[in-house]
Amino acid sequence: MSSRWYPIYQRGNPQLRVFLPNFWMKLLRPEEKQPKNVVQFAVPTGMSNYDIKNYLEKIYKVTVINVESDIENGLLRRAIRNKYGQVVKDDDFRRAYVTLPRDQEFEFPEVCTSEENKKRRDDDEKSTKMSREMYKGFLDKNKDRPGFPGWFSF
Repeated sequence: MSSRWYPIYQRGNPQLRVFLPNFWMKLLRPEEKQPKNVVQFAVPTGMSNYDIKNYLEKIYKVTVINVESDIENGLLRRAIRNKYGQVVKDDDFRRAYVTLPRDQEFEFPEVCTSEENKKRRDDDEKSTKMSREMYKGFLDKNKDRPGFPGWFSF
């Protein structure tokens, strides 16, 4: 089950090794409203419910009441190169719902404040408006030259 190869033991002082877990867990924002003591994770498909529970309890010292999980299929999409590209399938993953004790509540952290979001949205709208105006000017300049690409000018 291990995908890592640790260095072979050698005599001498000190033995400097860091043993990392073979798994990863990604915290997901819930799509539907859930109770405050339920946390949602994306984990690799090779991880079982027992592994998820042990991972959270041993590494993060979190008490876990129950773990329910199901495997989600990866999305099918076209390759980015062109519109006729190959169909590409994203990796499958396991969606795990971890139930914490009733007295513990988990709230998904807000990374950006509303002021930062508002400023970013205003900047995006400004740049969109400016590029739209530039494109209209480009079309007006080249309206009497149908069939020629825009870069072909003198």
